[in-house]
Amino acid sequence: MAEHEHEHICGACEQHQELIDRLMQQMPDTEILRSVAELLGLFGDTTRVRILFELLPGELCVSEIAERLGMTASAISHQLRILKQGRLVDGRREGKTVYYSLADSHVKTIFYHALEHVME
Repeated sequence: MAEHEHEHICGACEQHQELIDRLMQQMPDTEILRSVAELLGLFGDTTRVRILFELLPGELCVSEIAERLGMTASAISHQLRILKQGRLVDGRREGKTVYYSLADSHVKTIFYHALEHVME
């Protein structure tokens, strides 16, 4: 960093430079950060968030989700495909019906933390 650039750094930044340097060493690689951005992007659609909310208590089939959300089964299936590709939901086939559930407890935790954050 050039000497004239140091003039623009506040005193608090200088005091915390050691912490900043340590955090920069812990920065995950770009591929991991891209994956995190993609995951968080899946939560960027209201319909997908509503589907995840419906699945919090347990598994449901497409028609049950569609009825609860007042949407078509086709629209729900499309969003479930995206959520499944993002590993946020899993499907279990029983005969001709597929029952969807949250993929794991991490999804529930992320959802509850996000909900808690916006409701503060």
